[in-house]
Amino acid sequence: MEPGNDTQLLEFLLLGLAEDPELQPLLFGLFLSMYLFTVLGNLLIILATISDSHLHTPMYFFLSNLSFVDICFTSTTIPKMLVNLQTRSKAITYAGCITQIHFFVLFGGLDDLLLSVMAYDRYVAICHPLHYMVIMNCRVCGLLVLVSWVVSVLHALLQSLMILKLSFCTDLEIPHFFCELNQVVQRACSDTFLNEVVLYFAAFLLGGVPFTGILYSYCKIVSSIHAISSAQGKYKAFSTCASHLSVVSLFYGTSIGVYLSSSMTANSRSIATASMMYTVVTPMLNPFIYSLRNKDIQSVLRRLCDTGR
Repeated sequence: MEPGNDTQLLEFLLLGLAEDPELQPLLFGLFLSMYLFTVLGNLLIILATISDSHLHTPMYFFLSNLSFVDICFTSTTIPKMLVNLQTRSKAITYAGCITQIHFFVLFGGLDDLLLSVMAYDRYVAICHPLHYMVIMNCRVCGLLVLVSWVVSVLHALLQSLMILKLSFCTDLEIPHFFCELNQVVQRACSDTFLNEVVLYFAAFLLGGVPFTGILYSYCKIVSSIHAISSAQGKYKAFSTCASHLSVVSLFYGTSIGVYLSSSMTANSRSIATASMMYTVVTPMLNPFIYSLRNKDIQSVLRRLCDTGR
């Protein structure tokens, strides 16, 4: 197909994680289970924060938003992968690929920004406890989430429009289980310089800046905890941000790991496998991390289970 032909007729081929047909049922069962655990776990977190008035605080407000975004994030990629595994098809339409890119960038960016907002919330709670409810009032919390949504939507729209300007030829095989932005850009046969500039600038702005903010918040938090005289006070202060720190470490650790592996290896299949960690595994583990480390969430979930019997 020549560049400039009708792109609406294009189909990309998602090569997935393995070529072996015997592995397809195993992968289908594995990803279906992980997807159901992700949706169910995050829905329980949302239900718990809504149903109990004691959890109507800034921290749980942000947590419920993060859980909603995690459900949307995994729903962007996994259902299509499950359909492809079940039908033994690798095809995704041009429109479907652009749509997947748009929502993946949108919810991936939201995940990143919400984690930085939650770090700021923990910073205020530990470093300025007497002014916490004044600083983190309902208006400020709503504004922080709204700004995160607006920035993520605009970024996703920009990346989608940049992709629409590209022309594609015959090499439409994507060695991934979803339409990963960088992989799609590399398949274009038109000039991609501007796309790459926008891609790396956005990665720095929406990845580097929030991560720097998280690091700054935790430097201040560690300093404040160190100044507390009693061991019990230090433990109590640290326990309030332990779950968030675990999630941040998991999200950024896997993301940076994928970036480093893509720089050091040319094996795209290995990169796709590594990408599973932050696209599938991290959203699945988030509810477990928060529920296992949080007695408030545990008590509400137990009460909900007792009510349902």
